[in-house]
Amino acid sequence: MVNRRIKALVIAEAANPEWVSVPLVGWSLANALREVADVHIVTQIRNRDAILRAGLVEGRDFTVIDSEKLAAPLWRLAEKLRMGKGVGWTMTTAISTLGYGYFERLIWDRFGEAIRNKQYDIVHRITPLTPTAGSRIAPRCKAAGVPFVMGPLNGGVPWPKGFDSERRREKEWLSYVRGAYKALPGRASTLAASSAIICGSAHTRSEIPARYQDKTVWLPENAINPERFSMVADQTGTLPLRGCFIGRLVPYKGADMAIEAALPMLKSGALALDIIGDGPQGQALRDLVAQEGVSGAVHFHGWLEHSQVQSVAARSQLLVFPSVREFGGGVVLEAMALGVVPVIADYAGPGELVDDMTGFRIPMGSRPQIVAGLRELLQSIVADPSGLPVMAKAAREKVMRDFTWSAKARQVERIWRAILDGEALPQELPPPHRT
Repeated sequence: MVNRRIKALVIAEAANPEWVSVPLVGWSLANALREVADVHIVTQIRNRDAILRAGLVEGRDFTVIDSEKLAAPLWRLAEKLRMGKGVGWTMTTAISTLGYGYFERLIWDRFGEAIRNKQYDIVHRITPLTPTAGSRIAPRCKAAGVPFVMGPLNGGVPWPKGFDSERRREKEWLSYVRGAYKALPGRASTLAASSAIICGSAHTRSEIPARYQDKTVWLPENAINPERFSMVADQTGTLPLRGCFIGRLVPYKGADMAIEAALPMLKSGALALDIIGDGPQGQALRDLVAQEGVSGAVHFHGWLEHSQVQSVAARSQLLVFPSVREFGGGVVLEAMALGVVPVIADYAGPGELVDDMTGFRIPMGSRPQIVAGLRELLQSIVADPSGLPVMAKAAREKVMRDFTWSAKARQVERIWRAILDGEALPQELPPPHRT
């Protein structure tokens, strides 16, 4: 049994406190783990300046690996093949993954001897999050007798039926053959050599072969920094209500479905909507709002700084977010942290974060079915909003208890200690609060 602070080498190729999405997840978890263990972070050189600005000391707290010789040209190739800004993410991930083996080779050149000499109790690879990226370090750690942990892994959630046109608009051509990654060289050895495989979604967990399921732990990758969410929404349980949508304005995110479903309430004055974000669908949504005569009830804010997002969202009682393909659903946790009750499509990431005590889930279906279900739900909320304050309080408490980065670090440390103490892994962290 290890009764001291664990010494961990934490690999996060993408880890940047000044960026968003995967780099912010990589940084946030890696940095939070420093609260519970003696952690040395290994990252790609592009993140150096931002990590220095965050106050870490190079050499003592983190090491950068210069893999630009391969990473830079692969990134340029991915930008060309994705066929548009902000689309073709599967292609970008696939091309970037091609160069990841080189990054790990350089890590082993730098840290292999220290790992073999057991200067670290555990090696944990946080990013890449994609389950398609194998690890050449995992078998070497196993041979050295040092546990190797991966994750949270997430990605590849199938496009739901009836949304193929949205899939094509996102230039997700490669997603049609994504399953081929399971035959890639190195995947089987990576899974076999890993001591724990942390899965950020039920779907990702389902893709792990049955013989490795006892190594899996369900742990969503997203969390929040409480310092960024100091405001609390005013939940009076009375009309009128305000809802917000936060995200890219593209068809699969569902801003159009939110507006269409809410039209009767927007026209009656029972509900107003704030649309935070922008994208290719933006002008069409503005035209729809003008055509329906609800310009006074729907407000388009465009992209806002993070601090401004909080200020606008905290005026709302509801997050109206019927996105049909979210891996993690970080925006849902952010709304819950503000005491804003989420209304989401019950699919993938958001559907695993929201339960009946903390929000509303619309059954997945075709676009008309989602719009009809969302309209019926919004009408029932408007008919009796008195339950929103209790639900908002439960949502906020859930996030502050289980989904801060500090809580996430403690959850990961629990996995580490189970491995080092030879105990069974917890199956789900945090424990599910479902009804």
